[in-house]
Amino acid sequence: MTKPIIGVISKHFFKDYIRPDMYIRDEVKQAVFDNGGIAIGILLPRDEKLKANDNWDNNLTENEFNDLIAQINLCDGIIFQGGGFCDNYEVIVAKYCYENNIPTLGICCGQHVMVRALGGTIKKIDKLEDHKQNDKKYAHSIKLKLNSKIYQIINKSEIMVNSRHRKITSDHPKLVVTASSIEGYPEVVESPDKTFYMAVQFHPESLYKFDTSMNNIFKKFIDVCSEERKKCKQLIR
Repeated sequence: MTKPIIGVISKHFFKDYIRPDMYIRDEVKQAVFDNGGIAIGILLPRDEKLKANDNWDNNLTENEFNDLIAQINLCDGIIFQGGGFCDNYEVIVAKYCYENNIPTLGICCGQHVMVRALGGTIKKIDKLEDHKQNDKKYAHSIKLKLNSKIYQIINKSEIMVNSRHRKITSDHPKLVVTASSIEGYPEVVESPDKTFYMAVQFHPESLYKFDTSMNNIFKKFIDVCSEERKKCKQLIR
């Protein structure tokens, strides 16, 4: 059986490099391969960098948009990586994925991308020291809501997670919060209406090799992508 193709959205380095780069984190692509998927990079078809905020818009030409979506349509699922900022083109892709019911997983900043794509907003954390902890394997616990998709994946009401973020989801139209920190900050948001449109605030890619709960997130996502691939093949026949 052909493995599902998972597009990992590349991110820019927003620094003063002479030769700008885009990147895909090793941990993210490896989590895809280790769980039975084929990871490929999705690239912005222009060399201009633009950060997205809550009031983003589609800054691509028609040709650039079509070239971008042609890459997305090669894939059975899409992953938005973590990072310090949202690339404007990421939000464009996230909106397209939602509208076309493409299985989508967001990680940390990827949650902010997916929230903004649907008209949501992001805000700064009040107690940064409790959540910006790059050096800790686990930072704090989160509670999962029963009957949610994330609960069905992990099958636990409370788990430990890592934490590396400065901002959190504020408003989240069309998405529901299905896991929260002790402060009530959204840790997982998901769409109840889509096959798989879920974003986590933590970094499961750093934990999946030894934490079954974290690995199950990738496993379920790739299983869903595999099922979608089967459906597409049946339609073609």
